[in-house]
Amino acid sequence: MTVKTSFRTTAVFYAKLFRKMHFIRCWRRSAAVITSRRSFAVKRQLCSVGSEDDTVFAMSSGQGRCGVAVVRVSGPASALAVCSLTRRLPAARTASLRSIIHPQTKELLDRGLVLWFPGPRSFTGEDSAEFHIHGGPAVINGVLQALGTLPGLRPAEAGEFTRRAFFAGKLDLTEVEGLGDLIHAETEAQRRQALRQMAGDLGRVYQDWRERLKRCLAHVEAFIDFSEDELIEDGILTDVDTGVCQLQTEMGNHLSDQRRGERLRSGVQVVIAGSTNAGKSSLLNMLTQRPAAIVSPTAGTTRDVVEVPLDIGGYPVLLSDTAGLRDTTDSVEQEGVRRARQRVEQADLTLAVVDLTQLPSEPGLVSVFLRGHLRSILEQTSDRQQCIPILNKSDLISTEQNHSIRAVLEKDGDVAHFSFLSCHTRDGLEELLTLLQDRLKTLCGDPLAGSPSLTQTRHRTHLQKCTEALHQYHQYRDVDLVLAAEGLRLGLSSLGRITGRIGAEEILDVIFKDFCIGK
Repeated sequence: MTVKTSFRTTAVFYAKLFRKMHFIRCWRRSAAVITSRRSFAVKRQLCSVGSEDDTVFAMSSGQGRCGVAVVRVSGPASALAVCSLTRRLPAARTASLRSIIHPQTKELLDRGLVLWFPGPRSFTGEDSAEFHIHGGPAVINGVLQALGTLPGLRPAEAGEFTRRAFFAGKLDLTEVEGLGDLIHAETEAQRRQALRQMAGDLGRVYQDWRERLKRCLAHVEAFIDFSEDELIEDGILTDVDTGVCQLQTEMGNHLSDQRRGERLRSGVQVVIAGSTNAGKSSLLNMLTQRPAAIVSPTAGTTRDVVEVPLDIGGYPVLLSDTAGLRDTTDSVEQEGVRRARQRVEQADLTLAVVDLTQLPSEPGLVSVFLRGHLRSILEQTSDRQQCIPILNKSDLISTEQNHSIRAVLEKDGDVAHFSFLSCHTRDGLEELLTLLQDRLKTLCGDPLAGSPSLTQTRHRTHLQKCTEALHQYHQYRDVDLVLAAEGLRLGLSSLGRITGRIGAEEILDVIFKDFCIGK
């Protein structure tokens, strides 16, 4: 009896398994058709000028005169291009000095290095070649025109080489974005973060989450299909619950990074604010080391926001000088004050400039005055971590007054938060820069330390959708396991969209449009 029951149970199990596998095969065939159509549409978009078998070429080095320019070729006719211009292929991945000749006129265009990268061991995964030539405009134009005369070759579109590398599986979308950030990096910290992302550190974090979530989804679906036959181990849903909770915790920690990676990528918004004639424009000019803003003893000289990008300690900063904050009947100045307050609200860090000569002569009133003055500048943005109070014009007060003010602030425990400065004599500038660098490091973090940070708004959006989907799993876990599994499936889809595993086509243009021609 036991043998018959066991045989019947096994038969039922394999029957269900067969039906499920048959369904999966049918689904995969349908998915393959859909994927093929999508792939064809995307490839058609990829090579909108010609067919998907086109070979593309472009200058990959910077524009303008230079010592050496690099012209890149990628596609099935790359070998033809090399042979047409240099008569024979060089050894793979070996630089060879060759005469570069126009294929039609046989005119010598230049002598340079030629490199041949047979696919798939190339950046794009296709047959590729590079011509390292002299960087004069005439030489570059001559080589590009010569390539354009060959059949099957056309100029590359912006980002097309990297796009082909993505479709060949050489890069995922996070690595593509890291490459784009590296090209646009202007500071050391940006370079470090971009290199780490391009190396795949961030993509591996998301891929690990995706694999774990995929495993949870597989266990839930197995429980739905086979639990009634008692062929599923006890506690499998408990393991899924634990796994989903761990993922939620890790994603929550990743999302609560205070936008460090995004801030480092786009630049820290630092705003100089204060009352009129406090020395805000002088501070801007001193930090930028050039007369970026007009300085005048007349109150209200600055009416609009003056922005200057800076590199401070390796961190990117967009420094903004704003109109003096005061009540006025001048409509133009009122608009300047409104814009100044708006910038303070949006700022990552505010440099609140205070005129030392305006402090009360009574030492006991100094702290009360400063707190009230800072509140009037910051208003709703009252977090001390978002503000560096700068006591300017220290050269216009006596040494005794300076010591007296410092003693009062030290007694109240505030001296470490204030920076004494003279924009005229530059006294206190080094201390201000040190304080500013420390605050920027706190805002942006160390790009090489710990887990890689979020760098793109779209990453944050998809991760938030994923956490919402995981919440759906818990919501329906004891009500309807099918709906709970759908929550896991939606979360898996959101994670896949970050790295480009699924649903990549609708975001490709957004990512690749910022690449230059030749990359």
